[in-house]
Amino acid sequence: MADAASAPKLLDVSLDDKYTAESGHVFMTGTQALVRLPLEQHRRDKAAGLNTAGFITGYRGSPLGGFDQQLQRASKHLKENQILFRPGVNEDLAATAVWGSQQSGLYGDGKYDGVFGIWYGKGPGVDRSGDAFKHANAAGTLKNGGVLAFAGDDHMAKSSTSAHQSEFAFVDAFIPVIAPSGVQEFLDMGLHGFAMSRFSGLWTGFKCIGETVDSAATVSVDLDRIRPVIPTDFEMPEGGLNSKLIVAEFLQLEEILHKYKLPAALAYARANRLDRVVWSGPQRRIGIVTTGKSYLDVRQALDDLGIDEATAARIGLSVYKVAMTWPLETEGAKAFAQGLETLLVVEEKRSLMEWQLKDALYSVPADRRPEIVGKTDRNGRSQLPSNGELTPGMIARVIAKLLDTDSVPAEVRARIGERLSGMDALIASTGGNQPPSMVRTPYFCSGCPHNTSTKVPEGSRAGAGIGCHYMALWMDRSTAGFTHMGAEGVNWTGQAPFVETPHIFQNLGDGTYYHSGLLAIRAAVSAGTNMTYKILYNDAVAMTGGQAHDGPLDPVQIAHQVWSEGVKRVTIVYDEKEDLPENATWPPGTKVHERAELDQVQRELRDVPGVTCLVYVQTCAAEKRRRRKRGLFPDPDQRVFINDAVCEGCGDCGVKSNCVSVTPLDTEFGRKRKIDQSSCNKDFSCLKGFCPSFVTVKGGKPRKSKGVEGAEPPHLLPVPDIPALDQPFGIMITGIGGTGVITIGALLSMAAHVEGKASTVMDMTGLAQKGGAVWSHLRIANSPEELHAVRIANGGAKSLIGCDLVVSGQVDTVSKLSRGSKAVVNSYRTFTGDFTRDPDFKFPTDEIKGRITSAAGEDSVDFLDATDIATRLMGDSIATNMFMLGYAFQKGMIPLSADAIMRAIELNEVAIDANKRAFNWGRAGAANMGMVMDILGGEKKATGEPDIAKTLEEIVAKRVAFLTGYQNARYARRYSTLVEMVKAAEAEKGLGDKLTEAVARYYFKLLAYKDEYEVARLYTAPEFKQKLEAQFEGDYTLEFNLAPPLLSKTDPVTGEPRKKTFGPGMLRTFGWLAKMRFLRGTPLDVFGRTEERKLERQLIVEYEKTVDELLAGLTRDNHRFAVDIASIPEHIRGYGHVKQQHLADAKANEAALWQTFRNPTAAAAMAAE
Repeated sequence: MADAASAPKLLDVSLDDKYTAESGHVFMTGTQALVRLPLEQHRRDKAAGLNTAGFITGYRGSPLGGFDQQLQRASKHLKENQILFRPGVNEDLAATAVWGSQQSGLYGDGKYDGVFGIWYGKGPGVDRSGDAFKHANAAGTLKNGGVLAFAGDDHMAKSSTSAHQSEFAFVDAFIPVIAPSGVQEFLDMGLHGFAMSRFSGLWTGFKCIGETVDSAATVSVDLDRIRPVIPTDFEMPEGGLNSKLIVAEFLQLEEILHKYKLPAALAYARANRLDRVVWSGPQRRIGIVTTGKSYLDVRQALDDLGIDEATAARIGLSVYKVAMTWPLETEGAKAFAQGLETLLVVEEKRSLMEWQLKDALYSVPADRRPEIVGKTDRNGRSQLPSNGELTPGMIARVIAKLLDTDSVPAEVRARIGERLSGMDALIASTGGNQPPSMVRTPYFCSGCPHNTSTKVPEGSRAGAGIGCHYMALWMDRSTAGFTHMGAEGVNWTGQAPFVETPHIFQNLGDGTYYHSGLLAIRAAVSAGTNMTYKILYNDAVAMTGGQAHDGPLDPVQIAHQVWSEGVKRVTIVYDEKEDLPENATWPPGTKVHERAELDQVQRELRDVPGVTCLVYVQTCAAEKRRRRKRGLFPDPDQRVFINDAVCEGCGDCGVKSNCVSVTPLDTEFGRKRKIDQSSCNKDFSCLKGFCPSFVTVKGGKPRKSKGVEGAEPPHLLPVPDIPALDQPFGIMITGIGGTGVITIGALLSMAAHVEGKASTVMDMTGLAQKGGAVWSHLRIANSPEELHAVRIANGGAKSLIGCDLVVSGQVDTVSKLSRGSKAVVNSYRTFTGDFTRDPDFKFPTDEIKGRITSAAGEDSVDFLDATDIATRLMGDSIATNMFMLGYAFQKGMIPLSADAIMRAIELNEVAIDANKRAFNWGRAGAANMGMVMDILGGEKKATGEPDIAKTLEEIVAKRVAFLTGYQNARYARRYSTLVEMVKAAEAEKGLGDKLTEAVARYYFKLLAYKDEYEVARLYTAPEFKQKLEAQFEGDYTLEFNLAPPLLSKTDPVTGEPRKKTFGPGMLRTFGWLAKMRFLRGTPLDVFGRTEERKLERQLIVEYEKTVDELLAGLTRDNHRFAVDIASIPEHIRGYGHVKQQHLADAKANEAALWQTFRNPTAAAAMAAE
């Protein structure tokens, strides 16, 4: 441990350094390095006396989903360096535009000495651009230009519909492939890529994967660190290899590719030693050939086995790092292979280098040719799979197997064996990597238009789309099947002639539509298929971060375009809270509907022969939120509030809205619902839930807590023991996408940089921005040379900062812990999207905590409700992550100084004072939580959780009091009498009190049925006003969303009663209606004459008979079934038709339970089979 008092001197750092610094070391992300690369190229050209320009275009997609956003943020720097960034409409057109940049000057009208180009795209974009690549590559590059093609490969299909490996597509196009292994090589190999492209006339493929793009590191930016060498062993043909206008000499172009251009690229790689020997020694026996991310995994595997460079030399192990994976520069590879007995080729996905090595070494005499293994071992058995990804653990086992020979010293083999045993023990200690019962799956955002737009009428089905539409596949949206981007629905044209289904709906986003989806509609029209395209116009490319469309697009344009393609009918459905374009001229016959009519509109469209189109207009919820913060989007002056006393917990609001801002609220009378005002995006679809508990608050604002008035974190806090950096220090950070959790890793990485240390951080997000899981792998060391793989290995996390309980308990987290780890975990329960579809979803808190403590040890884990504490201290839950960071720092979990962290907070330039305060409050909490809780006034929750009865006596007493207010004392005695009868019978048989508790809860539930009188009473109760005022402030009025049985009309399409809005005067009506509750059940009870009220009274009588029968037949064997039967009313929830459906389901379940109650022995035997 180091003394925090002797903090190192901090470096003078600016955020602009990543783009402006020309010497020294800078901290940047992989994406930022890709942005810096063309800036460096221009500066180097300028220093060489060249006046060049740059051109960047492509199409976004993970892991390059944020590249265009970073380019836009760096627009000032791009402009200063004569670089034009223009997003492409799609990938192949963008590739053609880059091809055009390499023709500038061929007509004698060039403005620059040359133009260097960058194309970018996701792996599928590489595939669709093959034709453009081949033509452009054959045509060549400018002498002072050059082209890099950034291929974003998603090896694990984390945010893709297929795993991807782009190298072979580049091979088909005769484009050399460079595979950088980290952020530094994005810069260094990128510069070599441009130089090689200029020399050879070829484009250069540049492999970009999540481990490099989504990581960050400290890199060298000295402009003279890379000095390209022009090959002297290559004879340039007459006329050179650079751009030419293609006329008709196509076979000659092919000849030039084969005879000159590829050899020129190889000559460049050879002259500049792009491939290099990393480790060697005098007694070489085994060589490892690897590249890119796999190189980092190999180095990590060697570290895990305890093999350093000296040990490697002693046992005859060498390592060769390949930069250009195709075409493989074989002279260097042959020289490395000379004298070796075995070559192990380690490369992720399909083998590319391995077969080239085998070809290159085939002619070497057998007695001097090393045995080559890789994807399979020497016996042909699989060892490094071509599917999925390679991990350091996999690689370590293969290396250990090769070293398990007598030629390796016994003590080295023993040490390797111990390390492997430790890996196996670690897997066992973390549950064998068994998945938990709850994981954080990505979901539609709160208020997302997809929540409504993806619904289809009963009896119909839909095809999923690319992007956010794809998530409908794991929701209750009758959605199945998908295609690649731009072909949505075309698969139906091939399926429809051979199936009975007459029609489907096809989801299509506006971004995909603009990219290439219009062609799919054209194909469907051409085929004469019966289908309806549902084009969601949400005015953003939502999945990749909310980018604007890459050109002009609005609903009117879409309508006219599809009409001109020949669709039979165009219909517009829009969110009535948003305005359609003024004075819009729609195609002939176009009808415009509010979204409440969506179901009816779809029913009509599915009966129209041919292709029809529904344009659904509603802005992306996340983008809407961003624009509202900047005052660029209308912000309705209203909120939704749920009166939990009226709420039945039926979940219909979740069914109707599919919204994650409708969250659970556990109360004395069961689980209810509440609106998370902090995440609500004001979609208001939840109001469609058939329930009178929803109140619209007009003119009010969520009441902002000021935190603890006048309280500041202590100025003098104990100095924690700072962990020593005698080896790289791994910190795992977990959280939920969209909550700012990746800021923690960014701050700590910057803190390490300003402290003169090295770090890498990799943010594993995928679909996480849609409420999914986020992991940040942070590694800190004294120098960059100590850091290899950016991902923390199994058992490699010294610290866990768990900002979300669920993600902290998932396999990808607990597998990184060991008995030497420390963890601090936020125990606040943030429910997943599963709750929208399962109102009884139980949060497995104990299971998750158990997984974490079993991995790290109970004494090494601190669980605390950081969300509640930070909210009470700071007045906003946004302070939670910084509070967690401060807590972890004070617990000695971070090998950096407080000064460095404070400086990083300042450099971030976001809520500096608030973040510093939250950090220091976290430190204070870790040092003395008792003091912090005293400041807060005790354990009372900021979330306003109610006081729930814990004993049977409390349960009964609360309900007796409630029923007395509900009706009268006699009614309450009816309740308590039955409960006492059950209690006596259960006690007489020595069976405890579980049945009594069930009757106490659920007999009450039936007795306290919510008729008109009761709803009115609950609205006029003082608790309603108190809860309302606790959440809102300002001069507001209320509206009530009701469907009174005697007044409501039935929707002709759904058959459900329609809700109406009633103004604040309804409170007076509630007042006199509540006073009339004495009429309940009498001949004067007009409401009691409805079928629903008759049914509710009948259920009470039936329950009383049920209890009598249960007590008459109660035994020890059937006691638990009796409890289940007595608990049946728990599942009879809601109002009107919703209650009817729940009742039908509950009665079916009750019938089955009665069979087991009457014959428990048979039931037990059946369960044991």
